[in-house]
Amino acid sequence: MFVNLTDVFAGEGKTLTIQAQTGLRQIAAGGAAVPVKDISPVSLTFVNNGKGRALLKGGARVTLDMRCDRCLKPVDRTLDLEFDREVYAPDVLETIPDGQADQEFVDGFQMDVDDFLHMEIVINLPMKVLCRPDCRGICRQCGRDLNTGTCDCDTFVPDPRMALIKDIFYGNKEV
Repeated sequence: MFVNLTDVFAGEGKTLTIQAQTGLRQIAAGGAAVPVKDISPVSLTFVNNGKGRALLKGGARVTLDMRCDRCLKPVDRTLDLEFDREVYAPDVLETIPDGQADQEFVDGFQMDVDDFLHMEIVINLPMKVLCRPDCRGICRQCGRDLNTGTCDCDTFVPDPRMALIKDIFYGNKEV
């Protein structure tokens, strides 16, 4: 969905408030596609705060269908997004120093709500997703879910500093 910001950029003190429905069904992040289970309508309020400038405030609630980082079980994560940023008209954007105006979601006087929401979700994704705080993950050898029980795999990890000596004792190497 696109929002026309021409009136907001042009009118001193002009305000525009909308509730936008978005068509996002998945988020591309970290080389994987994360399905979107539910999105509330995106509330957006634009307030003119100078010539060619508008303050964007709003929020949305997004539920994502993610996977536990340790055991790969499906996990629903709900993000309560709150945004507060400044957007600029194309003529004012040229005067803003590089790096201070990050707005790939605005094309001319049109704002793409889907692109903006996608960017906000990616920024707010959790670093680690766990099905529960004490998730034990899966066995590195057999793949069994360690939350349901233990396996009979040998979990001894030898000291890597002793690998050379191990080769001497157990290999057919000459010294």
